[in-house]
Amino acid sequence: MAARKKAVSRKHKPLSIDRILHAALALADKDGIEALSMRTLAAKLNVEAMSLYKHVANKEAVFDGLVDLVIAEIELPPEQTPWREAMHSRAISARRVIFKHPWIAPIFESRRNPSTVRMAYANAVLGFLRRGGLSVEQSYRAFVLLDSFIFGFVTQELNWVQTAHERKMIIAAVHDFIPAGSHPHLVEIMAHVAKMPTNPTGDSDYDAEFFFGLNLLLDAIEKTAARDRS
Repeated sequence: MAARKKAVSRKHKPLSIDRILHAALALADKDGIEALSMRTLAAKLNVEAMSLYKHVANKEAVFDGLVDLVIAEIELPPEQTPWREAMHSRAISARRVIFKHPWIAPIFESRRNPSTVRMAYANAVLGFLRRGGLSVEQSYRAFVLLDSFIFGFVTQELNWVQTAHERKMIIAAVHDFIPAGSHPHLVEIMAHVAKMPTNPTGDSDYDAEFFFGLNLLLDAIEKTAARDRS
């Protein structure tokens, strides 16, 4: 009898906000955020949909929780880290996390209900910038600019070709549509892209482009801050 009760308890784990959100995270990672509904979430948890509402108000509340889970995965360096090094480190971690959860971009900035996780994250990032000598306005602009770059880059990266073979096929196909002698700038760029290096597994390596853009932004932020202080 005791063994049977244990088996039943293992099969029907009690619902909790943590269990619901992690199930939602798994669904979104597997099928995309569009496939996530209270019905599909309930099915994954093997419960009735109405049971979820005892723990979360609605799907928007689930989205709020998902954003918090994803933000918690972004690693921030120690508080005393110089601002530029901290922003570089944060950008690398954020890119990795967003790439892992590609559905997060559309809902990340759409959340209207503040949470302790999001407020703590924003406060920490702004803290690096302010301790680095940036003004309030400069810190705000740097935060927005860097996040726009990170999210924008990863959004494009997710849709770019991922292997050298695919890249060559696409370039060859585009060449067939370009009349001879036309679009010279596009042709020369395509020739450059065709020679781009690949990583050891043979896939296209976009790290160089990411770091180029990131350092360009950090250089500009640093120079602007120094100019405004002088």
